[in-house]
Amino acid sequence: MALVSFDPGEGLLRLQEELDRFFGKPLFDLGLTGPNVFPLVNVFTDKDGFVVQAEVPGVKTEHLNVQIDPGRLTISGERTLGTGKDVSYHRRERRYGSFSRVIQLPRDLDPEQARAEYRNGLLTVRIPKHSAAKPRQIEVRAA
Repeated sequence: MALVSFDPGEGLLRLQEELDRFFGKPLFDLGLTGPNVFPLVNVFTDKDGFVVQAEVPGVKTEHLNVQIDPGRLTISGERTLGTGKDVSYHRRERRYGSFSRVIQLPRDLDPEQARAEYRNGLLTVRIPKHSAAKPRQIEVRAA
């Protein structure tokens, strides 16, 4: 009979690594990534504000909906399956149908000035910061 040794410190170390990985994620991510999440998004800030880029190839602009509510951005729509009468698929990997993705937003944004642009299958939503939240350059004068 073989003896198996158990090191409780190793289990605690593994738990600490998992907690660090979970809590180290940005608040707007919440682990919603992977092959079954659509649309895939990049979320970042630049000097002007908050930017969300969503990959929505094959979606017509009339089937896209972008909505801003307090604290969140919702991108939804529908990608239709464009087929002819006599189409027989050998493989169908692209997802079709309705979709919705919610992104948490910081509070210092001005949703009234948000704009969205769709080009080559990429939806870009820009939400500027409130002017009070933007850094301001102050001139230094010699006394």
